[in-house]
Amino acid sequence: MIGFLWKSSRGYRLRPWASPYLRWRMETYWGVHAEEIGFRDFWAFLWTHRVDMWRFLRWAGRMSA
Repeated sequence: MIGFLWKSSRGYRLRPWASPYLRWRMETYWGVHAEEIGFRDFWAFLWTHRVDMWRFLRWAGRMSA
C-alpha cells in the first residue's frame, strides 16, 4: 500500500496534487479534466472518496505483493 503511494507520487511527494499521474487517475475516475485539478480539488476528492481510496490502496498492495 505504501509502496504504491511512494511510486505514484515520484517527483511530487511534497505536492501530490501536481503529479500528472495522480491527476490523470482522478480525471478517469471523477471526470474532471486533469488541468483543472488543483490543491483544493485534490484534497476534496481524497476526502470525499476516502473509503474508495483505502479500498484501492489495499488492492494495489495485494497486487504488488
